[in-house]
Amino acid sequence: MSDQPPRKHPDMWVDPEDDPRETEVVAVGEKAVLTEYLDRYRTTFEMKCEGLDAEQLARRSVPPSTMSLLGLVRHLARVEHHWFRRALEGHDDLPRLYRTQEDRDLDFNGAVADDDVVSDAWESWRREVAHGQAWLAAANDLGETFDYDGDQVEFRDIVVHLVEEYARHVGHADLLRECIDGRTGQ
Repeated sequence: MSDQPPRKHPDMWVDPEDDPRETEVVAVGEKAVLTEYLDRYRTTFEMKCEGLDAEQLARRSVPPSTMSLLGLVRHLARVEHHWFRRALEGHDDLPRLYRTQEDRDLDFNGAVADDDVVSDAWESWRREVAHGQAWLAAANDLGETFDYDGDQVEFRDIVVHLVEEYARHVGHADLLRECIDGRTGQ
């Protein structure tokens, strides 16, 4: 039996008044809107993984896919790390997170049902999200460019890419969670 009070809207992930993604603040301007979308997807992703144990988080989708919620946590930590630290900040000498020459899919392949692996994944993801949030908060002009593999790329392109990456993987997380315990939601 759950120690949580019954939800008013049992067909929803959370009751609207309890939804951490809902605020009274209306984003205005490109940077604020993109930041809000990115943070909303980050929060949604984290919500989709709440309350699951290591085995459930590591449970794979449909063979031969190696996709799991735990793999997605590791993958999204790697994505945040790559774009903010390696690409935008220019620290391309940093080792890639959850990726090696021998295993380019280590983020998913190494997502095993072990409490230490789960703890490391969430610690990495939260650290990289916080770093990305701080970087974006300090950015003055999303139209500013940086060199990426010989091309001039605007900051905004990376932020939009991250929104796209999270949107895609939140969709995957919806399906993975439904397979685990039938839970679906907004």
